Amino acid sequence: IQYMLSHQLQELALDEAAKNYKAPVNCDLLKVPVVNHQIWSQMGMPARAQEMKIQKVLKLLSAGVTDVIEVIDTANMLEAHQDALAFLCSAFFEINNIRRAAIRPVINPNLASLCKPTSVPPRNLLFGDNLAKRVKDCHEDVKTMALIKPAGKQGK
Repeated sequence: IQYMLSHQLQELALDEAAKNYKAPVNCDLLKVPVVNHQIWSQMGMPARAQEMKIQKVLKLLSAGVTDVIEVIDTANMLEAHQDALAFLCSAFFEINNIRRAAIRPVINPNLASLCKPTSVPPRNLLFGDNLAKRVKDCHEDVKTMALIKPAGKQGK
């Protein structure tokens, strides 16, 4: 374990091994969501490269979670197994939130709320399947906030 934590493992070997661990059908949230094409097209090459690196980490994490699920008896899980899965799944969730936050600087500031952590997990697309509706809701929120904010006051 010390060796694996302190050395980069061969990418090709990891990719091949990861192919052996497909998420169970009832765990569709283990699939790594891609960035919605509308947002992807607005991202520059550095942001895209960073996003691809994070997706690679998530694919490895997904394979690891899938492997843990396969090797433990989920009907008779020990508390330590439940804790391990909770830690791994929380890491998966947090990394998706980090991905959204990293994309925030490349989108319109009025749409920044799209990048906030959400309790609605992404399935196939990082910003959800209903991006057009979410953008429209953001615009409505901006209009509402402009009406609520006192004239001449700067928000903090």
